[in-house]
Amino acid sequence: MEESITAGSGRPLRVIVAKPGLDGHDRGAKVVARALRDAGVEVVYTGLHQTPEQVVEAAIQEDAQAIGLSILSGAHMTLFKRVMELLNERDATDIVVFGGGIIPDADIPLLAEIGVAKIFTPGASTQEIIDWVNTLRSPQPS
Repeated sequence: MEESITAGSGRPLRVIVAKPGLDGHDRGAKVVARALRDAGVEVVYTGLHQTPEQVVEAAIQEDAQAIGLSILSGAHMTLFKRVMELLNERDATDIVVFGGGIIPDADIPLLAEIGVAKIFTPGASTQEIIDWVNTLRSPQPS
């Protein structure tokens, strides 16, 4: 039996994997969700065509420590920004947001400025994503 990646509280780390917007291609999101699950992370995959409101509500309801967004449509600036705004409005800024997909290198620093913790671009390995998510299990320095 594999050892679970745990949050600072000792319970297994829970991550929401979501496909916000109108993009209908979710193979990458499913591969990442499965890899995280196989690494001991509790994963909730929300499915296609989720609104930012649905993603944030799922993260709060599931008591998730992180949200992973997969965006291939080019709407990443709008969708990430809205998710970050909603987390702030819901006083849930302790939920870490990361993502991947087709995101131009020039947009990555802009996403970091609004609070997105990490972007994985095409070619990132599932092990790289697992290793990064694994860093969420311990409290981060302020």
